[in-house]
Order: sequence, then structure tokens, then C-alpha cells
Amino acid sequence: MRIFPLGLTLFILVPLLEIWLIIKVGSQIGALSTIGLIVLTAVIGVALLRQQGLATLNKVQRQMQAGELPATGMLEGMLLFFAGALLLTPGFFTDSVGFVLLVPPLRKAIALWVLEHSGWLVQLRTQTRSTQQQHDSRSRTLEGDYERKDD
Repeated sequence: MRIFPLGLTLFILVPLLEIWLIIKVGSQIGALSTIGLIVLTAVIGVALLRQQGLATLNKVQRQMQAGELPATGMLEGMLLFFAGALLLTPGFFTDSVGFVLLVPPLRKAIALWVLEHSGWLVQLRTQTRSTQQQHDSRSRTLEGDYERKDD
């Protein structure tokens, strides 16, 4: 799949969708209420993003301390960064996508899907096995006696 045409299409369609939604909502609840709602979703989103970001950072640190490869946690962190950008972008569609990325089970499922469909997961598993084998071969204990001879 070519990514440039998809990116260009999204670059054109998402702002058009946002403008349409803002006009529709504004005609129903009024201009000031619409602006207030957009600001409110941004403030709530940033607060939730901070909480989820710290939780994800703690999870990645625990995985690293346990000697595990935190690929999913790191990708979840990238998705949280993307969610933050979407939540700070004025609009209802981007806020909806941003809030979906803040739900931990959904974010983890998306991260796993990306890892499985990108080929990264296979590379990471291969690298992890290779690293574990190297670690296992270096950490062998040899038993024996020695004698120190001073000149």
C-alpha cells in the first residue's frame, strides 16, 4: 500500500470533516457553546493523556528492569503522543480518535496489531532470542580449582 496517497487524502478530508462537524454542532448548540466544548475536550484530553502517559512510562520501565523488550509499551507511548496531538487539534473527529487512543485495552490492541502487521514483531522476537542466547552463553559458571604462584 502506498502511504503518500493515503496521507494526502487524509490531509484533505480530515479538515473538511472537522469543519463540517463544527458547523453542524455550532448550528445546534451555538457558536460559544461549540468553542467551549472544543476547549473542554482538549483540557480533559490533556489531563487523561498525562495520567496514561505516566502509567505507560512506568510499565516500560518495569519491563526494562525485568530484562524484557518493551516494544508494545514503546509503541503505546507513540500512540499516546499521537493521541495528544489529535486532542490538541480543534475538532470533534480528531478528539474522538484521540480519546479512543486513550483507552488502554484499545491502545494495546492497536499497538499489537501494528507490530504484527508491520513485521517488527518477528524482527523483535528474533533479536530477543539472539540477545537471550548471547546472555546465556556469557553467564555460564565454570567450576574448578586454581593455584596462585607468586614469583
